[in-house]
Amino acid sequence: MSENICDVIIIGGSYGGLSAAMQLGRARRKVLIIDEGKRRNRFASHSHGFITQDGADPAAIAAKAREQVMRYSTVGWLAGRAETAQCRENSDAESFSFEVTVGTDKFISRRLVLALGVRDILPSISGLSERWGKSVFHCPYCHGYELNQGEIGVLAGSELSMHHALMLPDWGPTTLLVNGAFDPTSDQVAALAARGVTIDTTPVEAIRGHADVQLADGRILPFAGLFALAPFEIATSIPQQLGLDMEHGPLGSTIKTDAMKATSAPGIFACGDAARPMASVALAVGDGSLAGVNAHRSLMFGPGLLR
Repeated sequence: MSENICDVIIIGGSYGGLSAAMQLGRARRKVLIIDEGKRRNRFASHSHGFITQDGADPAAIAAKAREQVMRYSTVGWLAGRAETAQCRENSDAESFSFEVTVGTDKFISRRLVLALGVRDILPSISGLSERWGKSVFHCPYCHGYELNQGEIGVLAGSELSMHHALMLPDWGPTTLLVNGAFDPTSDQVAALAARGVTIDTTPVEAIRGHADVQLADGRILPFAGLFALAPFEIATSIPQQLGLDMEHGPLGSTIKTDAMKATSAPGIFACGDAARPMASVALAVGDGSLAGVNAHRSLMFGPGLLR
């Protein structure tokens, strides 16, 4: 195996990837972070629910994390998109290594940490994408408190939006904008009524102003904020290239990991939004720390110990 091989390549340099890199850098392992520069929460101006960082600009959190991680001399950073990743067998004492390509360049490592991130698939409502992360959100725990108990709208995308509609009255008076996504059953109507939720079945035409919903009948409903359950997809085919087991949820698929963030393939770990259906900065950081620590343990003792 080449002397220039990395101990670990981390694909994705957001919160999960940086957290993993810090643990490995502190173990004095040679690490290469490959990052495309597309954080999932890059549209939001504030991050909430992460202790010591509540209300901070998520870009500032990421920048500070990168600054701290890059102080470790064994950690390197490459700006670019990892196009392919494959496991290759070796003829020496190591049983396998990994090859990752970025453009025409190839990089080799003994272990992989996938902090790939995901891409939200937004509803096709005029004005929504421009307000995503600003006045249209997906997580009540991240953004509900700041609405100060004002009027909240839920933009239904499917029957799954019942979950949002039943949760959000804890943060403010809630209206479910069905928008033709599904027909609430009598039991669902009763459950919504029990939570004080208003149901509006008029089609939504557009979102204007801060979070004003323009309806097909000409009414405009002003809200302090809107919530939408957006499906998501992992932003690369690398998990499929590596043949990893996936977990399929109602909004999208994530990489299957065990409690120590090991995937179904020896030597590969995963963390962040691509490896759990519930997403937040705090959860990504915690998972990244686990992935980094256990990738290091794998280097010392072999992947078999962790399985």
